[in-house]
Amino acid sequence: MLHAGNEHVRPLLLKGRFGLEKESLRVTPDGYFAHTPHPFMGEEHIVRDFCENQTEINTPVVDSAHEAVQALQEYTVKIQKQLQTMPERELLWPFSNPPFIRNEADVPIAQFIGDMKAKTDYREYLSDRYGRYKMTLSGIHVNYSFADELLQADFALSGKQDFAAYKNSLYLSLAESAAAYGWILTALTAASPLTDSSFVEKGRFGEDEFSGMASVRCSELGYWNYFAVWYDYTDLKTYADSIRFYVNTGLLAAPSELYYPIRLKPPGRNDLDALVEKGVDHIELRMFDLNPLTVSGADERDLVFAQLFLVWLAAEPCRLPSIKAQVQAVQNFKNAAHYDLKTVKILLPDGEVASVADAGVKVIERMKVFYHDFPQDVQSVLDFELQKFLEPEKRYAWQVRTRFANSFVTRGMILAEQKQQEACCV
Repeated sequence: MLHAGNEHVRPLLLKGRFGLEKESLRVTPDGYFAHTPHPFMGEEHIVRDFCENQTEINTPVVDSAHEAVQALQEYTVKIQKQLQTMPERELLWPFSNPPFIRNEADVPIAQFIGDMKAKTDYREYLSDRYGRYKMTLSGIHVNYSFADELLQADFALSGKQDFAAYKNSLYLSLAESAAAYGWILTALTAASPLTDSSFVEKGRFGEDEFSGMASVRCSELGYWNYFAVWYDYTDLKTYADSIRFYVNTGLLAAPSELYYPIRLKPPGRNDLDALVEKGVDHIELRMFDLNPLTVSGADERDLVFAQLFLVWLAAEPCRLPSIKAQVQAVQNFKNAAHYDLKTVKILLPDGEVASVADAGVKVIERMKVFYHDFPQDVQSVLDFELQKFLEPEKRYAWQVRTRFANSFVTRGMILAEQKQQEACCV
């Protein structure tokens, strides 16, 4: 764990690096999926996810949450400007939940050719296994790494001889702790309470559906596998082997099919062999909804909070020693995706049962104590997040439901138009 109280380590705690992945759907002005080919071929930082019309921004790795949001905004503007000038103008849908869907054939699987054709084949497999509707759910993945300067200062106090082993151990412990407490990020960034009726019933368009979830993609209705996952956090090899087990037994076609909110990733090529060989480079948080209330799709304060959260966990780690504890941790993530956080319960690692709202308050109060001597801007971020648990109307999901109910897609398309016009004036 991080020696957070040490005079050489504490000033470095918030030195780290961010990289964001943001998925968004290209749509036509009438609220249906675009069926044009990906218009950003050759663009390193704008790629495709599952759908051909699902653009994904991969920002450069930067040194602060502010720079990450700036990069996200710059690429979003670039996309918007190109979509506006296409022969048949398209828009960028600003929500995690999709607009109108005619049927499964209306969801265009991303098309790769030549040496890359296996990517399309894999998407066809996912389509058969999970259905294309689910694959239209979009969000943001936050990738974070501790600065080498911080790790080297902490390594000097660890008593360990091998820096690579120390670093892997720190990230493994962090991943385990984030699995125990990461539900708080789901609760704080959920922003997708509404779906169009066509998402749940073929051929029925233009009616709002509210399932009681604040985030459909993070709830039991969203991205989860059909079996309970158990990780072995003993060391990096056993961690990787515990994932390989699901592939070797046929439960997964590939490690990337493991839909879990937390991932450890190596530098460069992302596969298990590289993870074991090269070690952990960063941790990935996969539970952030698109925030339609912002310009870029992400609120900078939420990214800063994620950083504060990960540093706190690295200094005060938590174990999930049993299959039962890990299964409960997954259920906590799903429960935190509910709309009413004062009624739904979670089971904390210490055995306490509490509402998500009450548990969230307790976690942030512990974080406020941990950061008691940090600048006021840190306390302001913690207070910003705390208010979401104390006052439900401060949550994004509440604001989205209030503003976009009674014709979700129609109101959403008005917002999409506004966002494009604003972007093209930059």
